[in-house]
Amino acid sequence: MSKTVVITGASSGAGKAIALAFAKKRESLVLASRNLAALQEVADECQKLGASVTIMACDVTEPGAMINLAAAASEVSGFIDVWVNNAGVLAVGAFDETPVEVLEQVIKTNLMGYIQGAHAVLPYFKKQGKGILINNISIGGFLPVPYGVGYSASKFGLRGFSAALKAELNAFPNIHVCDTFPAFLDTPGIQHAANYTGKQLRPAPPVYDPMRVAQVIVKLTDHPQSETMIGSTSILLRLSYGLFPWITRAIAGSVIKGYLKHADEIAKTDGNVFNDVPYGNAVYGGWGIPGKPKAHRKYITAGVLLGSFALFSLLANKK
Repeated sequence: MSKTVVITGASSGAGKAIALAFAKKRESLVLASRNLAALQEVADECQKLGASVTIMACDVTEPGAMINLAAAASEVSGFIDVWVNNAGVLAVGAFDETPVEVLEQVIKTNLMGYIQGAHAVLPYFKKQGKGILINNISIGGFLPVPYGVGYSASKFGLRGFSAALKAELNAFPNIHVCDTFPAFLDTPGIQHAANYTGKQLRPAPPVYDPMRVAQVIVKLTDHPQSETMIGSTSILLRLSYGLFPWITRAIAGSVIKGYLKHADEIAKTDGNVFNDVPYGNAVYGGWGIPGKPKAHRKYITAGVLLGSFALFSLLANKK
């Protein structure tokens, strides 16, 4: 029997990859996004793979929209098996040069959007006696991102929210809350980002195939786990910040400042923070090496060497 799976932010990037991965299992999908036209394209692809699909235009920052999404999902089969919180936005820029309303909207989308999704579906899970909530958080939940203060606030907040919710649900052993922490992904997300740096943005290598995230999330619906790190880079960065927080922050800040100093100039933009954008609706952003995780090892090795050199320089300067 097919599962009823709800996915937010399903119109592009990781959300679209997750939808396609579940479609291959012929699940009953309920896909949500602000961009209904792009969502219909995803639905068409999923239906060709054998899935049944319901789509809804939905802004996760609106509590009523999330309540309606849960109600619509429950009507598909009378049961909601899986809810994937995935919708997210990014704003990049110096903290004092990024409009406060943009920072607020990033937090409303990335943090409150997940909280409202969980709040909408949890009554159904409790009534059913089971269900799986998956929060696609990112390594940003462990690693602060300089020039992305609103993003970091939202992702660190998500870890706290999820941990507290798990503790509260101890009395419900068949309701699972699963958090995923992928490293940097080859998605259009950075093309959609609000950008107040005035410079062309690129993700830091290595970037991973978003289908890898999708495959992990599909597996979690059969074998739930509380936390899943995706990609060796995410494990390395989590360990680095856990053991050497000030050094890791210093290196991250130095790398980003160095990049921005030499990057090409570009007009400042609000990106998709407040409204959807008519571009970048594919799974991939064209940044990485899809499907070849072993190719990332050279980047990881280079990163370790660069980090070691930066650490030596920082310690030398403190003497």
